[in-house]
Formats: sequence, C-alpha cells, structure tokens
Amino acid sequence: MLILLPPSEGKAPSGDGPPLDLQKLSYESLTPVRARVLDSLVRLCDGPQETAQAVLGLTDGQRDALDRNRRLREAPTLRAAELYTGVLYDNLRLAELDAAARAKVLIFSGLWGVLRPDDRIPPYRLAMGVRLPPLGALAGVWRAALHEAVQPDGLVVDMRSAPYAAAWKRPSVGVRVLRERVVDGVVRRSVVSHMAKATRGAVARDLLVHGIEAATPEELAKALSELGHAVELGAGGIDVVLSEPSR
Repeated sequence: MLILLPPSEGKAPSGDGPPLDLQKLSYESLTPVRARVLDSLVRLCDGPQETAQAVLGLTDGQRDALDRNRRLREAPTLRAAELYTGVLYDNLRLAELDAAARAKVLIFSGLWGVLRPDDRIPPYRLAMGVRLPPLGALAGVWRAALHEAVQPDGLVVDMRSAPYAAAWKRPSVGVRVLRERVVDGVVRRSVVSHMAKATRGAVARDLLVHGIEAATPEELAKALSELGHAVELGAGGIDVVLSEPSR
C-alpha cells in the first residue's frame, strides 16, 4: 500500500545538511525534468522581483521565498520528512515514523516531481499550480515523466489536492473529509476544508503506525473503522465523516 501526499506551503526555514544533489534523490529518471524546473525557477527569481512574486503567487510578506529560491543549489538541505510543516504534517509527524512506514509515503512537489521522506532538499517555494516561464503549467511538465517513473504495486491511497493529482493519475482511493450536522432534524453533510488536512494527516498516521496493508478499498474502509474513524466507502473513495453536535 502506498500513501500519496501533497507538500505543504509551510516549511522549515533552513536545513543543516549538504547542498542539493539531484542525483541522490529518489526516482533518478526524473533528474532531467528536475534540473529544467530548478533552472527555470532560479532564473525567474534572479529577475525582476515583481514578476517573480506575481508568477509564484506570493504576498509582500512572502518575498523572502524569492531569496531562498535563488540559493537552492548551495543551500543546506534536510529530509523531506522534516521540511514540510503545516496542519497535515503536524498531525502525521512523518519524521517520527520508522523506515518501513516512511517507505509507504510519496510526497508530490511542483519543483521535485515526487519525493520520498528521506530525500534531502532545501526549503523552496513553488506550487504545482504555477505556470513557470518558459515551461508553462507544471502539472503538464511533470505528467509524462511521473507516469513512467511512479508505477506502484498494490493499493494507492491518494490524499493529494487537485493540482498535484493532475500531475500523476493512476487508479487510487481518494480520501474525502465530510462534516455531518443535524439541523432542525435534518442530516446535512458538506465537504470541509479547515479540518480536512488535519484529518488526512491523522488518518495517514494511523495507517502507517498500525502497519495497515489493505489490498482493496473495502479492506481500507474496514481497517479505518476498526481504528476508530467514522468512514464510508463511496464511488470516489473513502469518506471520513466528522460529526458535529445537533442544533
């Protein structure tokens, strides 16, 4: 079983390891595409600040990301398991998991394509939804190379957001988080965003800590239910249901 994750906007500010070595990252066949995307990002950030800020979708308070991007080749690195922060990763606590558990995780990235948790990279800023000059939309840049490189066996549990899912599409089980409320005696459900990342992180951690090896969506739903999650198996994958008090 393999769990697919998005990266996070939040990242550790710096690493303490050796500079980036593209040849040492997982999926060596992605190296040429990684080099092209890296070169394009560094050139963009070496140019006019206003242009780079607009392309990357940065606010004025995020301009320090441009300097980090300029120095990607020589900046200290750290493991991907330690780099990504934010709600999903705070609940997953990936760096605490053992090697066998970490081996079941892939992290998709606009800059690196896909990473394993022990890959060493510097802090960076580049979302998959960016149209990076002169390459264009990053999901399209990565699609063919990722399709060839990532060919998993067994069940794939997909917790990525839409831009990252667009870069690599294979049969998988999506995880959706729903809020359930009873309003005036009527059960209402809606997709939630503020708790979705935290819930996906908690679900991923439970699957990894308990060594779940589901072979089918039905087995996955059963395992999650036994771990205490309220889940339902739908046409699009697994629905995790968060109940709220009636009103």
